[in-house]
Amino acid sequence: MIKATQIRKGMVILHESQPCKVVHFKHTVTGRGSASIPAKLKNILDGSTSEVTFRSDDKVEKVFLSEEDMEFLYVDGDDYVFMNQESYEQISINKEEIEEITGYLVENAFCKIDLYEGKPIGVTPPTNVQLTVEDTEPVIKGATAAGNVTKPATLQTGLTIQVPMFVDKGDTVIVNTVTGEYSGRPGRN
Repeated sequence: MIKATQIRKGMVILHESQPCKVVHFKHTVTGRGSASIPAKLKNILDGSTSEVTFRSDDKVEKVFLSEEDMEFLYVDGDDYVFMNQESYEQISINKEEIEEITGYLVENAFCKIDLYEGKPIGVTPPTNVQLTVEDTEPVIKGATAAGNVTKPATLQTGLTIQVPMFVDKGDTVIVNTVTGEYSGRPGRN
């Protein structure tokens, strides 16, 4: 059991005997010193969401998940297929469940899959991924690596990020999956 004040975004807790992922929370203190923690929870079994307010002295049970390293293989309709490299077991995860990270998934990328009682509930992509620029404004003559002027670029997975002006269509860029930002080009520092 942990105090409600220790709740963090992404944590999975038991609420009304159901495993729920903390989607959003805010720690607020009222004038008399008592604190409340309004939180938005998503039930990881049925996908329903609920708004809950915890008091600072409430206790919640943290759910411990197992984690497996798996390779992302391919997209099959709305399902993303991953494979365990040891057992060769494949699992499918619906796009809706991992929508916030699908732009970082490229074939053969190794990801960490969070499992609750054998059911996949989350995917953590590699920290950095290399993606090809599918569309961006043409390179401007004289644009160099110096400066912080950027332009939007659409990558091979459909993800759009800001890139420096010297990046052109067809270039490969490194994207940090934690920040969602451009972090360089392969082979260059």
